[in-house]
Amino acid sequence: MSENSESRENNEEPGTPTPPGTPTPPGTPAGPQPEPIRFFGTTWVDHDGGYGLRRAGVAVGSLATAVAACFVLRFAYQGLEIAEVGSLVGMLVIVMFAICSAIAFRKTWDGFGARPKDPAREDTLRGLKSIGFIGSLLAYFFRSLIEAPGEKLRRTEYESARTQFEKRRSARTGNPAARKASGRKRPKRT
Repeated sequence: MSENSESRENNEEPGTPTPPGTPTPPGTPAGPQPEPIRFFGTTWVDHDGGYGLRRAGVAVGSLATAVAACFVLRFAYQGLEIAEVGSLVGMLVIVMFAICSAIAFRKTWDGFGARPKDPAREDTLRGLKSIGFIGSLLAYFFRSLIEAPGEKLRRTEYESARTQFEKRRSARTGNPAARKASGRKRPKRT
């Protein structure tokens, strides 16, 4: 499944219930819906639909891409040696990629566990993370060995949204669905 096919039509925050009066498509359960994860869709909820194969594919794909990127950087470094730009420039290039990769790894890894507190700061780091893309690929590799990248964060958000939705739904007075589920009858007025 692609992310475009899973996009939400009503543009609401993921994990939030649909507003009252909004028609839901047939077969869609009431309440908050799980947020899709890149390469996994919503298979992370029940670990179905080839979830294990997808995790293995992400792990192998991210590691293979990181290795290929290292070869490309090695060829670039060899180009610098052929151009005889000097050992200082070569050393600066190596240090720059190492630092940027470390920062990109850390930011990507932290992004799997919590939403960014300052999205504007994350936007300013986008260029740095692009230079250190090998660190991001390695973070995807290591995280996919544990779970789908970002699964823990989205599962926590989804479960808390479901809990809040169920509390609100059962706490409402006059909700026929809640009354039928609890078995209580409303007293007759005289």
